[in-house]
Amino acid sequence: MLINKVVIQTCLLNETKDFYINKLKFNCITSKNNSFTIEVGESLLEFVEAKEGTNPFYHFAFNVPSNQFQKAKKWAQSIVKLTMEEGHDEIYFEFLDAHSFYFEDPSGNIVEFISRHSISRKSVMPFSVQSILNISEINLTTHDVFTVGKQLISNGILERNNNELINGLNFMGGKGCFILLGPPNRKWLFSNKNAEIFPVVITIDNGKIIIVNERGEIKINSIKK
Repeated sequence: MLINKVVIQTCLLNETKDFYINKLKFNCITSKNNSFTIEVGESLLEFVEAKEGTNPFYHFAFNVPSNQFQKAKKWAQSIVKLTMEEGHDEIYFEFLDAHSFYFEDPSGNIVEFISRHSISRKSVMPFSVQSILNISEINLTTHDVFTVGKQLISNGILERNNNELINGLNFMGGKGCFILLGPPNRKWLFSNKNAEIFPVVITIDNGKIIIVNERGEIKINSIKK
């Protein structure tokens, strides 16, 4: 699976735009009064101004080349402050054979850079923001994990390794790109935040657009050709 595009909301549009474009140097694809879109390797990430009185935040991850984790970390540390978990600023996931580090952006999003050593591509170029491969993960938080999970499965978005759905965190997808399906109130790693439900739109490479509303309900549309 490839995550082609993710659309999320922010209550701090200008600050977040400055962070990603001027500080991290992502390539800006479009910029409007109420939104902007950046290029994340093979993927696009769009930030849209949220309704007044809301404070949306998300967890998303970017895949980086499998041999460049430490270079990516050094690059990030020169720009942002990495977040910590139990005194550490990185983690190794043995079940994934992957290393990750995290930071928060001005909107409070929990941003992860992950090197999946067994599946992601390698690079011989110096690390820069252009080295990012694609969007690796985006959360989909809902009260009804099983109903939403079955909707995803019926549209070809399977649980990793074809595992059974659980009322916890489910990795829906494959090949290093996943929708993180789970319930509210789960603590996100490397943060002091629990998962909450916020609208998100996810476009994937099987021609499906997953639209999540403020109640965590989903609608799946097919892209017209």
